[in-house]
Amino acid sequence: MRFLLDTEQRDFASALRALLAAADTPRVARDWSRGEHASGRALWGRVAEAGVFGLAVPEEYGGAGRRPVELAVAFVELGRYAVPGPVAETVAAAVLLDDGEGLAKRFLPGIASGETMATVASESHGYGFALDGDAADVRLAATPEGLRLSPGAGAVRRSLDPARRLTPLPPVGELVGAEPARAEALLWARLATAAQALGVGLALLDRTVEYVKQRTQFGVPVGSFQAVRHRLADVKIALEFARPLVFGAAVTMAPADVAAAKLSACEAGYAAARAALQLHGAIGYTAEYDLSLWLTKARALRGAWGTPEQCRGDVLEGRS
Repeated sequence: MRFLLDTEQRDFASALRALLAAADTPRVARDWSRGEHASGRALWGRVAEAGVFGLAVPEEYGGAGRRPVELAVAFVELGRYAVPGPVAETVAAAVLLDDGEGLAKRFLPGIASGETMATVASESHGYGFALDGDAADVRLAATPEGLRLSPGAGAVRRSLDPARRLTPLPPVGELVGAEPARAEALLWARLATAAQALGVGLALLDRTVEYVKQRTQFGVPVGSFQAVRHRLADVKIALEFARPLVFGAAVTMAPADVAAAKLSACEAGYAAARAALQLHGAIGYTAEYDLSLWLTKARALRGAWGTPEQCRGDVLEGRS
């Protein structure tokens, strides 16, 4: 089955791509990894102004309405440019806070406009840990009593991706929801993560193809070697197989479909990272080289909001 974006969706992707290409996202990501958030918050505002976070917010609170296909389109581009920050977590928070009453009015307009950056403690990050809690304005933690608004975050812990900063959230604070929509929030976070991983994989493939055209061995480009071509072709096929699963899941929003998309896109992105690392040679291991920003993100996204084993189990059991 082939999923084609319409003209409006393609234009949306192109506009985001132009915005992010001009933003020097590698510098922003490096700033973010050092805990310097000014450039990241400025970029966050521009991304929100383009309407990205409003895609998870109902229209009555300043959003565009729940539009999962457009959200997937946007998150492919966020992954393609390695945009830092709790992007999927803010989407999950928007779903958790959409109670149709006080919480929605209090928080969702800020999320849609970009004024509010949110994060959520997720089991995939370890119990009580949330992504970028030091930068977020809203920190949500699940406790036995319900959903709490954490008053702060603990010291930053090391992560696979330096630009994904894990922070512990204390199980205290204002109780804002007794029965949060955890299953639905997980669904949206997984879709966003799958699309982001697809974008990361596409960027890694593009960068590696360009590199093997320039790198020479025995007087010829290494990209002319059959083994290299086959390796990159395998990566291309995996990404192209993942793409319709991501957009198909965005159409159905069925838990098993989203789990399959998350599994396929993250595994394809991880395969792209492994190939990129090998084909770049020693320079691929250098943290100062921009490729590392995508390599580490591909690995981190693979386990975010559901490990490959968890997603396989959810696909087989047909549940979230």
